[in-house]
Amino acid sequence: MRRGWKMALSGGLRCCRRVLSWVPVLVIVLVVLWSYYAYVFELCLVTVLSPAEKVIYLILYHAIFVFFAWTYWKSIFTLPQQPNQKFHLSYTDKERYENEERPEVQKQMLVDMAKKLPVYTRTGSGAVRFCDRCHLIKPDRCHHCSVCAMCVLKMDHHCPWVNNCIGFSNYKFFLQFLAYSVLYCLYIATTVFSYFIKYWRGELPSVRSKFHVLFLLFVACMFFVSLVILFSYHCWLVSRNKTTLEAFCTPVFTSGPEKNGFNLGFIKNIQQVFGDNKKFWLIPVGSSPGDGHSFPLRSKNESQNPLLANEEPWEDNEDDNRDYPEGSSSLAVETET
Repeated sequence: MRRGWKMALSGGLRCCRRVLSWVPVLVIVLVVLWSYYAYVFELCLVTVLSPAEKVIYLILYHAIFVFFAWTYWKSIFTLPQQPNQKFHLSYTDKERYENEERPEVQKQMLVDMAKKLPVYTRTGSGAVRFCDRCHLIKPDRCHHCSVCAMCVLKMDHHCPWVNNCIGFSNYKFFLQFLAYSVLYCLYIATTVFSYFIKYWRGELPSVRSKFHVLFLLFVACMFFVSLVILFSYHCWLVSRNKTTLEAFCTPVFTSGPEKNGFNLGFIKNIQQVFGDNKKFWLIPVGSSPGDGHSFPLRSKNESQNPLLANEEPWEDNEDDNRDYPEGSSSLAVETET
């Protein structure tokens, strides 16, 4: 009976946590909806008098708004990608690993299993990176998110403002969302500013629209400053081909720590996120190269390049290349196993 109450309480807390995790998203959505009303109705339709100016403002605003909303949607609802079956321990290997009491033997078992995988990063002590919660050998750049309770390929961070883990599957969308957010705030601020001055000087009548216009400029400027800082930081990360986690903790390879281990040069680093086809760079569609399980290394490590060195073993097991079902900041750093 007591155990049943504990399980019910635990389930209730998990449910509350899931509901509360959507609060930041709800806040953003409400602010955006209000900004839409304030700009379209109170500014363009009520305050702006010139018909030509109204049309131009509304066309440009909606063009930016569509991409802003589209990228935000993709950032929220594109599920984080998990390691496929190949990296999970088989039932037999899992039993052997859990029944083995000697740590050195367990480490050797993982080393033997990792030889068949394109894995070139290690823990700080040089051991194979293993998640004892998901029971898998972590691919390079993969980390366990304690919020999502799953291992995420090329994990960058868990963002509460999109209630999602940002990683290989949606990092491009997240960057685009930041870019269009900056553009959205900048456009609102620049077009509203002249009317803010007119209201300030008393050149326009003090009506209800005045308060919407004044507050719209304030909110746009406030968000613009914070978003520019965040977007600039992620642009720097992309230019170095780093994730947020790798910026805080230097990756360790089989040859030792290397902070620029994935740095391929400015252009190639951008292509690692946005792809080779430039016509898809501004559109929120998947174009990142690869499958998120292996990544090219610097030229000095070509002998350890996961796209070359382990090509045959990787292709021999294509029948196992399937994903486990999905489990369950803004720089919120995940807790790694």
